Amino acid sequence: MLVREIASCQEVVAGDNSLLRELLNPRKDALELRYSLAVARVGPGGTTYLHRLKSSEVYLILKGSAQMLVGSETEAVGAGQAIYVPPSVVQQITNTGADDLIFVCIVDPAWREEDEEIVRI
Repeated sequence: MLVREIASCQEVVAGDNSLLRELLNPRKDALELRYSLAVARVGPGGTTYLHRLKSSEVYLILKGSAQMLVGSETEAVGAGQAIYVPPSVVQQITNTGADDLIFVCIVDPAWREEDEEIVRI
């Protein structure tokens, strides 16, 4: 049985500028999974870079409020909501609250650095 605590995972600055703790990734662990699982944090007033993944992604907002951009659509999102991001679609999330924005990221197939592109305008 594999049990991993969020707090025990190293927090890194992700390519999109969020603070990320990766819990599960079959490319790094001997796991029979297609997806990767991480928890991200964006501080008050912070935003991720415009980016896109070759994989599909789901955000599950655990804490806070944000403005989510997926393609040409933007929507206010908050705790308890899930957002689906199709493969290769530009995305960005901006913390609109006074506290940290905390969300789960599920990427399928599993996240790989070479599958992420930062979009420069």
